[in-house]
Amino acid sequence: MDQIEFNSGLKATKLESLSKEALIQKYTVVESELARVVRELYLLKNQNVNDEQLQFILAEQIQSLTDTIYGKKSERYKRSVNNGDDNGSKKEAKPRLKKLSERYPNIPVREEYIELEPLPDCPCCGKTMIDSDMTEDSEQLTVIPKKYEIIKTKRVKYVCECHQAIVTAPTMARIAPGSTYSDEMITDVALSKYCDLIPINRYTAMAERSGLIDLPANSLIETTHVFADFVSPVYTLIKQGILESRVLKADETPHRMLEGSDRKSWYLWGFSTDSLCFLECRDTRSGDIASDILIKSKCEVLVTDVYAGYGKAIRVANEIRQSSQAPLIAPAHCNAHARRNFFKMWPKYKEAEFYLDHYHEIYQLNSKSKAQAPPQVLELRSQMLPRFEAMKARAMAELGQYSLKGKYAKALNYFLKNYNTLTFFLTDADVPIDNNAQERNLRSHVVGRKTWYGTHSKQGALTAAILFSIIETCKLIGVNPRQYFEELVKDMLAGAKPYTPAEYQKTH
Repeated sequence: MDQIEFNSGLKATKLESLSKEALIQKYTVVESELARVVRELYLLKNQNVNDEQLQFILAEQIQSLTDTIYGKKSERYKRSVNNGDDNGSKKEAKPRLKKLSERYPNIPVREEYIELEPLPDCPCCGKTMIDSDMTEDSEQLTVIPKKYEIIKTKRVKYVCECHQAIVTAPTMARIAPGSTYSDEMITDVALSKYCDLIPINRYTAMAERSGLIDLPANSLIETTHVFADFVSPVYTLIKQGILESRVLKADETPHRMLEGSDRKSWYLWGFSTDSLCFLECRDTRSGDIASDILIKSKCEVLVTDVYAGYGKAIRVANEIRQSSQAPLIAPAHCNAHARRNFFKMWPKYKEAEFYLDHYHEIYQLNSKSKAQAPPQVLELRSQMLPRFEAMKARAMAELGQYSLKGKYAKALNYFLKNYNTLTFFLTDADVPIDNNAQERNLRSHVVGRKTWYGTHSKQGALTAAILFSIIETCKLIGVNPRQYFEELVKDMLAGAKPYTPAEYQKTH
């Protein structure tokens, strides 16, 4: 076979400009991609692929690897032809708020007066001037740096004249009784890591710059476990809400277990609705994890990608439901994945524009259906059906024109094979067009693992699952996680029952 020439883009000057962390990240990507290529080569050899076909496939693999490392991450697509759906008119600009107090209505305003002492003399007549009760106002946004204090609690002791007994004032209820960290400190550490994605070591470095020297990172990590255990009843309530939901979205992402387990490659599994997000860390990617959820749930539609594990989970759950005559679970697949396959082929394959244009129109209709009642949603979705049918007809006609081993043919096959599950949402207003919302629920974990790399124990994995679940649920419904946890901790310490972010939102 002739040697394949290609431009990998791995220029020495470009690599030398990268940081150590960036090089490690790119090496990891290259290693995984090369492993995938080797696996596919073995499969191709078993399929008796000739040299010409193999050369074509390798060229595509190399281009895919180059795009993965250096290509654009955005999937935005600008249509080449305006078909009249978009009249090109710009959105009406919102009126500009000139005052900071109007732009940030939730921020307190502190007034400062600047006075002249002694009173000035009139530049015209020379008499001493008086206060007119008028001011020239201006506003500026400021910040009060984080301040650390030591609270010394003194519990009063009471004695009697008989000298027979001493009574001491009781201790206040706390998240971690006897801890050297206050409830506010424990909450701040946990949310800094799992909400703001600040590693504990960076948190201690920031504290040191504020004057708090030698703050032990290990003890702070332990407080996150204590905090997660304290708020775990909310995690249970979220799971119960997930099990009661009719439509579920599911996805999973790798989670690195650095120590404490025989298996290093764990997975963070996510199940969500429009107002709930439930996550759990498990040491396998087996479909049995999803089966455990589906068997106990009232789910009737599961929205996922085409990973076979979900198909297995649905089959197992439906077998059990058939025996009890319960409603069966229907699969619905993510259109963002189908569109992405065509986007990766564009602009090398100009034919992909047809599918991207149609998906553009479909997503425009989908954006109009947001916040609409179910009848209006189904009416708008009925207008999507002709576009899906046109893509199906074009894909069937094109499929025979391309090598089945090529990526463009695979994109066509993906769309055709999953056509029924990709269009399932057209007939059910509760089912979303794609699984992007669930993927966003996992984004914080994905970003976070690039800085703290993984967890050091099973307890750490459970802590991550609990806190990410509650925080992502807050984000889903627009609740400020810090305000929610502040109220939750105060109420639970006072003896109140735990409540979900949605229940908090109703009362605040």
